[in-house]
Amino acid sequence: MTQVAFPYAPDRRGRTTGSDESRHVRNLIEQTLFTAPGERVNRPSFGTPLSQLLFEPNSDDLTTVVQTTVQASLRQSLGGLIEVEQVEVESLDSQLRVTVVYVHRRLGRRESALFVRES
Repeated sequence: MTQVAFPYAPDRRGRTTGSDESRHVRNLIEQTLFTAPGERVNRPSFGTPLSQLLFEPNSDDLTTVVQTTVQASLRQSLGGLIEVEQVEVESLDSQLRVTVVYVHRRLGRRESALFVRES
């Protein structure tokens, strides 16, 4: 089944660009990670404070907070689509790297995605 690609864009024929289901779920994870809570009017609890946490001093505590926050947010927002197995967070200089390992429930396939946020 073809889903609408993110970010939205027309293809060469002027039609909506499509995305396969695996890519669509990865895009949903990305949207969840990089949407700040309160940013969506009708879903005030949607998202993670990842952008704000990027400016906190690097520490093991920050890593733990990000891991816990990301896992909880993904389970709440996308629990019907994925089962989160692991979230790894690395903070390197001005870069926050989040790796999410999950099982795509419909496809029954284990997948991994890396997301990088820079200040």
